[in-house]
Amino acid sequence: MRRKVEKPITVGMVGTGYGSELHGGGYENIVGIPVRLKTVCGGSDRAKAEQIKERYGYEQVTMDYMDLINDSEIDVIDINVNQTLHIPIAIAALKAGKHVICEKPLTGYVGNGEDNIGRTVPKSTMYDAVLSQMDELKKVIDESGKKFMYAENTVYAPTVQKAAEILRAKKTKIMLMISENTLIGSSSPKGGYWNQIGGGTLMRNGIHGLTGMLWLKQQEAKVRGEEIHVVSVLADTGVQTSAIEKEKHRYVNAHPVDVEDVAIVTVTFSDHTKCVVICSDAVLGGSRNNISIYGHDTTLRCNLDPCDILDTYFMDEEGLDNVYISEMLPQKTGWNQAFVSYEILRGYAGELKNFMECIAFDEKPDSDFELAYEVMKVIYAAYRSAEEGIKITF
Repeated sequence: MRRKVEKPITVGMVGTGYGSELHGGGYENIVGIPVRLKTVCGGSDRAKAEQIKERYGYEQVTMDYMDLINDSEIDVIDINVNQTLHIPIAIAALKAGKHVICEKPLTGYVGNGEDNIGRTVPKSTMYDAVLSQMDELKKVIDESGKKFMYAENTVYAPTVQKAAEILRAKKTKIMLMISENTLIGSSSPKGGYWNQIGGGTLMRNGIHGLTGMLWLKQQEAKVRGEEIHVVSVLADTGVQTSAIEKEKHRYVNAHPVDVEDVAIVTVTFSDHTKCVVICSDAVLGGSRNNISIYGHDTTLRCNLDPCDILDTYFMDEEGLDNVYISEMLPQKTGWNQAFVSYEILRGYAGELKNFMECIAFDEKPDSDFELAYEVMKVIYAAYRSAEEGIKITF
């Protein structure tokens, strides 16, 4: 029987960056649940906020996120700003009785704005600070009774969701998982600075595959009636682009100042199985995001991108200025594996649909605070491991 929702879920969006556009497209794809996009908060960029308002149909613009939090009509605050503001805004929203959608990463250590902290601040200090921030948020979530929904699109990618369905049906024991998250560098000039991102390629890219694998392990534990948790993290990080002569650096858009541009992380679970994250900012050929799953009775390979739904070959780029073909490939000529239904195949539509259903029908989101906490703990343990040259054991 189809469940019916009488009252629209009213959304307030904080932020006008890339994430706000992905979420805006996700709301557009929701069917069966009425959603009212009321207010978008532009921070310091009113012109961009007005663009987001017109493009996705928000009713109004504000420059102060407290206007959203104090608005009794708004049910959920969708946070798409720099991760340093995620926890403060989430706490304010939860205390005001709002549900929260928080874009990844949940948080990150960026110091007080000082430069070069990736080389000067011990990773153990960062690790302790991040855990303390998350513990503070957890207390507020528990007291609020509201939902905290972690917007990690990989969890909602159709390939990953289908893999989870298969693993649950077969009650497969996952023996090993490997994710690759590689590209030719960050599209943002902030990507090379720890005080802007809270880390390098592991924080920006590897986090996707890591989150997907931790979530799949959660699914296995539930269906098999087991308690499975992370027991140790071993990592190696580096700056591989330092090997490239300056005049030969033109193809790689990685310019790390005090962050890593390559990381390999091995996570060991309490059932003695493992997952491995491989990420790099110096790989040509476009972005590559996948998860390989090796179980006791099955092997699954989840390709988020590129996929082979549509192959394109062009002699020139005439007429293609506004046609999105693929990510992190500078040219559209020759052969390409074109992105099709990007917002669906990468999971952005699925995550917003799940979040609205959870609010409407009082359900638990697939991607929640527990998962976000575990991911951040593993990432900063990985940074500690790489710096200290030891395995970090929980």
